[in-house]
Amino acid sequence: MEISLLTLCYLIASVGFILGLKLLSNPASAKLGNRIASVGMLLAIVGTILLYKDEQGNQLHNLPFIVLAIAIGSVIGAVAAKKVKMTAMPEMVSIFNGMGGACAALISIAEFRHLSASFLASGPEFLDTSPGFILIILLGLIIGSVSFAGSVVAWGKLNGKVKDWTFKGQHLINLLVLLLVLLLSVYLLNDFVAANYSLFYVIFLFSLLYGVFFVLPIGGADMPVVISLLNSFTGVAAACGGFLYDNKAMLTGGILVGAAGTLLTILMCKAMNRSLRNVLIGSFGSSGASAGIAIVSHAPYKEISLSDAAMVMCYAHKVVIVPGYGLAVAQAQHACHELEKMLTAKGVDVKYAIHPVAGRMPGHMNVLLAEADVSYDNLLEMEVANEELPNTDVVLILGANDVVNPAAKTDPASPIYGMPILEVEMAKTVIVNKRSMKPGYAGIDNDLFFRPKTSMLFGDAKKVLQDLITEMKLL
Repeated sequence: MEISLLTLCYLIASVGFILGLKLLSNPASAKLGNRIASVGMLLAIVGTILLYKDEQGNQLHNLPFIVLAIAIGSVIGAVAAKKVKMTAMPEMVSIFNGMGGACAALISIAEFRHLSASFLASGPEFLDTSPGFILIILLGLIIGSVSFAGSVVAWGKLNGKVKDWTFKGQHLINLLVLLLVLLLSVYLLNDFVAANYSLFYVIFLFSLLYGVFFVLPIGGADMPVVISLLNSFTGVAAACGGFLYDNKAMLTGGILVGAAGTLLTILMCKAMNRSLRNVLIGSFGSSGASAGIAIVSHAPYKEISLSDAAMVMCYAHKVVIVPGYGLAVAQAQHACHELEKMLTAKGVDVKYAIHPVAGRMPGHMNVLLAEADVSYDNLLEMEVANEELPNTDVVLILGANDVVNPAAKTDPASPIYGMPILEVEMAKTVIVNKRSMKPGYAGIDNDLFFRPKTSMLFGDAKKVLQDLITEMKLL
């Protein structure tokens, strides 16, 4: 009865994961989906602690330490989630994802030690029933280690502590390191008796090295793809842990995260016109421009005053706001929502155009605007927004750069050439709010700023929006 009850807990938890992931696909239901998945995870954890018994009928050992570890982790996670700024959310996602990969790698290390002890006790015949078990251990170790090391580097790159770093022949070195890891794993799998057990830890170290080399050369503008890919790695590594422990909930959760992360990675690559193959060999976004070498233009540009910008928007029929990382840096999402409400009160139709890779992680702008209670109905995906832009009177760009850069369509030499963009220049008037004329995260100049329809409105996004609201109150 206890085993059946635990199985029921895992079944309910798995349904919670699936339902939660389904609800996460829509911004309006994402919060509910997150809660349902969290309850499912809580049920799986509590059920395991209270109901699990091994083949000998023994419950989990060291329960006080397990409960203490869960309590400490919960407190750290809750405090970190409460205090994190929206600009630092991608970094938090990266480091939390890395911790998941580290856990999967540690599980593989622990199980390998148990396997080695069993082999020494039982002899070679023990291996007749365990080659698949060894394979899962190695997969969990390699994928988890790559996810952990790569996520830590991604965290450092996002907060500016780690710079893009490349060297001649790095792509070849990456492939050689990966090939070495695979060859050593095959050797250990097929010759477990003669192999030195220290070889397992050599595989571990080279996997960590590959994770570092894999992310180091990647340009900052491409980090949303990297984050989603590393997230899928962590999911697959967790699924390996589910196989090892025959834990259905852990297996289901890992498969869902791995599959969702992989699909999201493919969509991100499509949105940026990049190759997944290039991501895997570590050459993603590593060109000179995306590594931060700016192409400085001296073309003339127009500026617009606050009063003129306020008047143009107030007397427009339709305004589309394009949020970018600059909006997050300025913590201006609430001021942006206030501007939207004021324009709406004046009879202006206001929408938000969301590029899939705007910001520093997938869905960054959606999360940012959700924090300010912006209606999900006002958020337009890129394809829908591009259909409405020709009928738009004013586009207000807040801190976005590369996702509105016409070079993606017109300049074959540009590193972002071929990337789908928000075609804001189709609108009648374009107002760009930036602190300066410096290039965006991809490190390339934006020809949009020098187009006839475009006017620049310089300043901190939050202050500019607040000043616009003040001006509009006088109209």
